[in-house]
Amino acid sequence: MSKRRNLPVLNTENAPTQPARQTGEFHPGLQLTADHDLCPGCGEPIALRILLECIESLGLAERSIGVIGIGCYTALTSMIDVDLIQALHGRAPSVATGAKRMRPENLLFTLQGDGDMVNEGLQEVLHTAARGENVTCILLNNGVFGETGGHMTATTVLGQRTKNTIDGRDADYHGHPILIADLIAQLGGTGYAARGSVHDAPSIQRTRNLVLRAFENQMRGDGFSFVEILTMCPTGWFIPTPEGPDYLNEVLAPVHKLGELKSGGVHAPTESES
Repeated sequence: MSKRRNLPVLNTENAPTQPARQTGEFHPGLQLTADHDLCPGCGEPIALRILLECIESLGLAERSIGVIGIGCYTALTSMIDVDLIQALHGRAPSVATGAKRMRPENLLFTLQGDGDMVNEGLQEVLHTAARGENVTCILLNNGVFGETGGHMTATTVLGQRTKNTIDGRDADYHGHPILIADLIAQLGGTGYAARGSVHDAPSIQRTRNLVLRAFENQMRGDGFSFVEILTMCPTGWFIPTPEGPDYLNEVLAPVHKLGELKSGGVHAPTESES
């Protein structure tokens, strides 16, 4: 007889005689609390957890310095038990460059949103990558300026509704979305570039692996590393909270395609090449 059959059968017809209780912490050691004030269904706290789990698993907590951009995710800084620097809009990659050159033994990462990085700081991240600076930039991409009301960013996909694209983003009027991870993968100074998401459990695990590889790339001294993480924003997308993961998977992911784009200085093959 299997062990499964020897397990006790719980009677679910009546309420339990003893209330359930928490037996341990359910967040990483570098995450000071699981409480936050972001909107229900937001994917950014999940991305933060991935980031902190990776730092912890690599044993780099005492050597990590994060440079934080400006957006909804800035409110998460009080949850992070690593050294942090607050940067002006879009300037995080340049600040990280300076810190890394002064402290080359440290793990330097930036945490930015699509509005901060791709609208206000596009030149900063592109030049940092082109120079091959040995830092890691993490992009939280939901396709909207969430903190300032949910209007279009440079990564908003065609047809996506925002506060100032009520009928959906139109290429003729608003231009095309910038696929930032694809651009960065083409630069010679980039050692690693990838795009993940947090819309379901398998994607979360894959994204964790991408962040680990990016940090390992940096600690080997193999140049600039970049991970874009697609995150949910039901509030900015004008949809019910439970629909956020499916919306990400069906609307954003087909445009901002998931996976490794460059590893070890080598481009991943495109669909037409593979």
